[in-house]
Amino acid sequence: MQYYGIITNNFPGGLFEYVRVVSLFDEYPFEHDFFLRIQKSFPFMETLSLNNYKSQNDKQSYQSNNDNRNLSLIKYSFLNELFIINVHDDYIKEFLFDTKTCFQNNVDLHIKYESLERVTQHFTRDATRI
Repeated sequence: MQYYGIITNNFPGGLFEYVRVVSLFDEYPFEHDFFLRIQKSFPFMETLSLNNYKSQNDKQSYQSNNDNRNLSLIKYSFLNELFIINVHDDYIKEFLFDTKTCFQNNVDLHIKYESLERVTQHFTRDATRI
């Protein structure tokens, strides 16, 4: 199986070495730990699609700690395509802030321009600079 579709917060985890395309959808928010579980379950994931308009609940702890030492940096070694079009701004921050996520490859980013501009504060926010 190369595709694992419509994963929700109820995903139990596991190891899926042959899955390359992952789709996430839920009516409840995804937290940082969920994305860590996804990365560990799909270590060779190349494409990730995310659908979720609910704001993250645990973002307060991220904001109160400017150096983000309480977060595990999530490294996506094989990801080369990311779809974050139908999402709350929290998920754009989750993937674009260098304190939360690290990409090993150049990633084709599919995102609404207005959302990108808003989250990066018109492309001036240090946490989103490369």
